[in-house]
Amino acid sequence: MSSLSPSAKRVQDALDALELHLEVVELPSSTRTSAEAAAAVGCDVAQIAKSLIFRTCHTDRPVLVIASGANRVNEKRIAGLMGEDICKADADYVRRHTGFAIGGVPPVGHLEQIPTLVDKDLLQFEEIWAAAGTPHALFKLSPADLLRATSGKVTGVC
Repeated sequence: MSSLSPSAKRVQDALDALELHLEVVELPSSTRTSAEAAAAVGCDVAQIAKSLIFRTCHTDRPVLVIASGANRVNEKRIAGLMGEDICKADADYVRRHTGFAIGGVPPVGHLEQIPTLVDKDLLQFEEIWAAAGTPHALFKLSPADLLRATSGKVTGVC
């Protein structure tokens, strides 16, 4: 693990602090998109837990949505759950609140606590894969691990 890049190591450290016995792996191929990640690890796109950061339009709070790679997030549904409209977060906003760049945002290890919504469709799988801090890093986990790590609220996000 000492060969992990600094961002991937930060994710590994967060997983270790949560006492989850999960291992971050860095791959030579890109895992920036759900399709690339699924191809890199040999799973279905639906098993990719993509972490998307939105911001509330009025209070400017970050919101983390962890969705199945096969699903498109319904922003109106997220707004309803958050009690206010949401807006897309730009790259600077994402890095400022999570410490990670778009394309590698993990579900854990952020700079601050972020309210998290977890796509109920992820719960159907025994194992899923999530980004681990860079566009080349992932880790395998169970849906139960994801919920334990994020304290996320399971809901329909798509």
